[in-house]
Amino acid sequence: MSASENRFVFIVEWYDEQACLIRSYNLTYYLDDHTIDMFDIKNKRIFLKRTAYKGINLEDLHIGSIVTIYSRQLKVVKYADAYTQNAFDASSEKTFAMIKPDAYLNIGKIISLIFQAGFKINKMKMSRFTEDTAGIFYGEHKGKHFYPNLVDFVTSDVCVGLELVRENAILAWRELLGPTNTQRAKEEAPESIRAQFGSDGTRNACHGSDSPASAERELGIFFGSGSVMPSTSLQNNCTCGIIKPHIVKAGLAGEIVQMILDEGFEISALQVFNLDTPAAEEFLEVYKGVLPEFLPIVEELTTGPCIVMEIRQEDVVEAFRKLCGPHDPEIAKSLRPSTIRAKFGIDRVANAIQCTDLEEDGVLECEYFFNLLQS
Repeated sequence: MSASENRFVFIVEWYDEQACLIRSYNLTYYLDDHTIDMFDIKNKRIFLKRTAYKGINLEDLHIGSIVTIYSRQLKVVKYADAYTQNAFDASSEKTFAMIKPDAYLNIGKIISLIFQAGFKINKMKMSRFTEDTAGIFYGEHKGKHFYPNLVDFVTSDVCVGLELVRENAILAWRELLGPTNTQRAKEEAPESIRAQFGSDGTRNACHGSDSPASAERELGIFFGSGSVMPSTSLQNNCTCGIIKPHIVKAGLAGEIVQMILDEGFEISALQVFNLDTPAAEEFLEVYKGVLPEFLPIVEELTTGPCIVMEIRQEDVVEAFRKLCGPHDPEIAKSLRPSTIRAKFGIDRVANAIQCTDLEEDGVLECEYFFNLLQS
């Protein structure tokens, strides 16, 4: 095996806030021992010597992904050589998926099926179509007999858009969806998403791109720089819940989302965020000097994508805090074994979910993610 076959090289970018500059590096991942190094492209010098870094796995590295190395949030923007590009073009295909309004109460179950099928959720956002944005998204169907009913349906409630990544993602997602018509799906693919959660040819739970060109267009509509699909955050009578990175990496986020919905809470906004250290410290500032695990908790929130939810219900801050359970999962298992932290937490740092503690902070914390960080 040649030297090039022992490592993959990526071009990554880091935004230096102090200098107001985007700095570019070659990030090399060595397959033999899972070590990494970084080379400063502009200054032509080693930036990070070859080292083991447990927070980075090969599956985390693909175009558009965000990784955090020693508190620096790096975006993978290019493959640095032909060998890496050839290897990852096949294994890291992207597709657009959408959970439709009729499947709202099954969002968590569908997310779980997505993880079980080997997909990585790179981006996710709850949004709501207007008649205009539905016209943009479904423009190819204008003039067809079913178009008015389709628009009425997709504008009736919220939907969830996702960027999914895996080998042959477009075909794999469409196979997981099953036939477009729910009745046919139940007959031909009874384990498919549409067979389990759909009701007819329009209210069929989920959408999937049918080609690379469609995937690129639809991902741009939902997640591009000129996205026309805003967050559904209401920022009133709400609390904030953050599913931590260790849960997302373990593929368990869907189970927590479903647990929240099954308990009667409304999830009024939902989005994947990749937090850097300044953002995590700013958000958790109230705990500084209070929690002895403050710095490890900050670090945990920056180790990968987290899923942030705006949650609503009567007396929602207190009610949701009870569902989350005691901060320490061991105490939760003893005193409140049916809570989220008892079921999914590992320790006081990796305790599955972050929730608002004070009544007056519910709206503020939701504003932080769905307003301040959006800008």
